[in-house]
Parts: sequence; C-alpha cells; structure tokens
Amino acid sequence: MMNLNTRHGLALLSAVALALTVGCTSLKTPATADVAVSKAAVDSAAGAGGAQYAPLEMNAAREKLALANKAMLAKDYKEARELANQAQADAKLAQSKASSVKAQAAADVLQEDIRVLREELDRAK
Repeated sequence: MMNLNTRHGLALLSAVALALTVGCTSLKTPATADVAVSKAAVDSAAGAGGAQYAPLEMNAAREKLALANKAMLAKDYKEARELANQAQADAKLAQSKASSVKAQAAADVLQEDIRVLREELDRAK
C-alpha cells in the first residue's frame, strides 16, 4: 500500500510529465499553424500582385517562409514561429503596397477621364 507521500510524489510527477508533454506539443503546434498562416499570406500577396508591385517585400517573405520551413524540419519551433511571423508581416506589406499601387493607378485613370470630360465640356461651350 502506498503512503500519502508516495501518492503525492506520483501525482506531482504525473502533473510534471503532463505539463512537459503539453508544453512540447504547444511549442510544435503553434509553429506549424504560424507557418501555415504565413504560407497563406504569401500566396495571397502573390495573388494580389505583390511580386509585380512589391518585389522586395515578396522576396523577403518567401525567403523567411523557406527558413521557417527549414527550422520546422530542424524542430527549432521557436525560430520557425519567429520567421513565420516575419514572413507574414512582409507578405502583408507586399499585399498592401500592391493594393496601394493598383488604387493609385485606378485613381490616375479616373483623373484622366475627368480631365478629358472637362475638355469636351469646354469645347461644347
């Protein structure tokens, strides 16, 4: 029969083992999720024209994502998470720049259309 100290010791040991298991799992899972989210952000930025309108940011995002994947293979989950987050930030910047350039181009076309219409109105007077 176990005495109270032995039971307490086993319970404590079980709790520590569970905490270590959960801790290791939580280190791996978020890194995996972060890398997946970053890949989606890079793909989204590429689809939005990031490579054309923000090539430096897109290259940085792709390089950091590749490094994050290498860190995952090396089971360096902390490094993978950090690189994935940096890749995601670079991808979001690339997508924002692409959107901004497209919006500016649309505004320029609209301004040109307005200018042409004003000239036509002036000639009609």
